[in-house]
Amino acid sequence: MKLNRRGFLKVSGGAVGASVLGIGLKPAEAYAQPLAIQYARETTTICPYCSVGCGLIVHNQGGTIINTEGDPDHPINRGTLCPKGSSVYQLHHNKARVREPMYRGKGEREWRKVSWDWAFDQIARRVKSTRDASFMETNEKGETVNRTDAIASIGSAALDNEECYLYQKFLRGLGLVYIEHQARI
Repeated sequence: MKLNRRGFLKVSGGAVGASVLGIGLKPAEAYAQPLAIQYARETTTICPYCSVGCGLIVHNQGGTIINTEGDPDHPINRGTLCPKGSSVYQLHHNKARVREPMYRGKGEREWRKVSWDWAFDQIARRVKSTRDASFMETNEKGETVNRTDAIASIGSAALDNEECYLYQKFLRGLGLVYIEHQARI
């Protein structure tokens, strides 16, 4: 190594400064930190954002989600995630997240918290009353149709094939005709 006068002064000045400050020249020892997910329970799921269906691993410890990451064994994303999928952890750890059902009645300006039982009861009542009011047993030609045109449904990308199948059967049982899925839109 060629060392000129300026380089020598830099190196020697750095060495003197390091020894004065108590910084040793021997290498520092590195210690491995235990992983935060070491004792966490792993659960696989799919990303709720788009219709691609990327696989996620959710790490849960003591009833709290402590980490989410892409599932390397999933055939669709093989461990990679888009920016939205990478931020799925924030769905759980977000102070602004609404955790109870909210209701704003007709003509009201403010949302109010309601119980889950009340919300489910209202949904069931409204679906039934709408279906009963709009149900057609036969069309204008006299053909049996057993359907309602007053209710429509859009499925979620967070449903797997089996859940979509059951959801489709449920909706067809109600007589719905207008059934869509996020993957087709």
